[in-house]
Amino acid sequence: MSVVIAEDLKRILSPQQVSTSPSVLEQHSHDESYHTPVLPDVVVFPESTEDVVRVVRYAAEHNIAIVPFGMGSALEGHVVPLRRGISLDMTRMNRILEIRPDDFLVRVQPGVTRVQLNEALGRYGLMFPVDPGADASLGGMAATNASGTRAVRYGAMRDNVRALEVVLPSGEVIRTGSLAVKSSSGYNLTGLFVGSEGTLGVITELWLRVYGIPEHSVAIRAQFPDIQACVNTSTQIIAAGIPVTRVELVEAPYIEAVNRYKGTDFPVVPTLFIELSGTRDSVEAELRWVREIAEDNGCTGLVATSDEAERNRLWEARHHAAYAMMHQHRGAGHMSTDVCVPLSKLPEAVLHARRTMDEEGALGAIIGHVGDGNFHATLVIRPDVPGDMERAERVNEQIVRHALALGGTCTGEHGVGIGKRKYQALEHGAALGLMQAIKRLVDPRGIMNPGKLVDPDA
Repeated sequence: MSVVIAEDLKRILSPQQVSTSPSVLEQHSHDESYHTPVLPDVVVFPESTEDVVRVVRYAAEHNIAIVPFGMGSALEGHVVPLRRGISLDMTRMNRILEIRPDDFLVRVQPGVTRVQLNEALGRYGLMFPVDPGADASLGGMAATNASGTRAVRYGAMRDNVRALEVVLPSGEVIRTGSLAVKSSSGYNLTGLFVGSEGTLGVITELWLRVYGIPEHSVAIRAQFPDIQACVNTSTQIIAAGIPVTRVELVEAPYIEAVNRYKGTDFPVVPTLFIELSGTRDSVEAELRWVREIAEDNGCTGLVATSDEAERNRLWEARHHAAYAMMHQHRGAGHMSTDVCVPLSKLPEAVLHARRTMDEEGALGAIIGHVGDGNFHATLVIRPDVPGDMERAERVNEQIVRHALALGGTCTGEHGVGIGKRKYQALEHGAALGLMQAIKRLVDPRGIMNPGKLVDPDA
């Protein structure tokens, strides 16, 4: 079957755009999650919207599953081709098509990465703020509604995508949204496709909001005696109305791992990484306020710097924290879960997660974008320790169920993919039926990334 599909697609596109190489198939069988890999039948590399249309129409005609693939950096099995079929690698569609600095907008193809975009925007004094840890593709970031450390100030992808071009499962091309700052016209289709995880169509172009680079920024590293003090400080900073750009909780085991991995010498205690941006005067005033709040919560040490190299060093350490943790446990796998809760419930949720990990004897640590109520638990899974996977699954489930009981969500930014499907009915109730009806309407053959998001749990 895979040979027939590959030969058909080579005629539809070109032989250079189709691969059945074992190494290429393996690369597209998994993401960075713990979910079991599945080999696709074929990998296709479209170079234009027209290429995507041809592939999707072929898949629809022959009832072949199709899974859009960006950089493979997802954490919930989004790109695992559960029904094999076609893995649609979008990395060759990587052109920045238009920059409109006066409108603070940019038009890109889905394979453009966030670092690539920011390098191009820098000459205009602009930036795109959404920053998940990986140098992910912008199409993949939109598909999963990615966010990152700056979401507390700038929001997630759904807040920063103005319009989309999408190829539907029928092969029809639609454009969602307009370039206007706001609109009251029609349903919000852009918001529907952002976060749809490739289950409703293939994103082939994006219009994104961009922002001016702040005049002055300060990075802060504040140490505390315990997690409670960290979380209390972060929630009080937000409650005070201080417009922080980032506020991140990094638990002690993560700090230790980062020190070994990056050669840093941060004190191995629960730590907040904070960034303030704006005019020099405003940042200095906000820094004094942050320092006062931190000291009121028992801060044991606070270092602030406006030096660009030092700021980059701190945020690079934060972004590499998960890799640093796994570097400490060579040969082990990991389960990374995230939840998001109302800010008032954040201390309770984080302490519950830490207590659950301790009671279960799970090896791992907590890190998170605590400024918007979103935190992560990374659980180490050692192949030579019986029951490690089952233990991690129990911890994951307890963290999720507790977050839902607090009025939160089972995922703040990682997405649903495979791993969080089983919580969709519990979180959404009768609304899940409406979501599934939309999926059936748009994709009646069920060929778009089947088995993910709102599909019934297998």
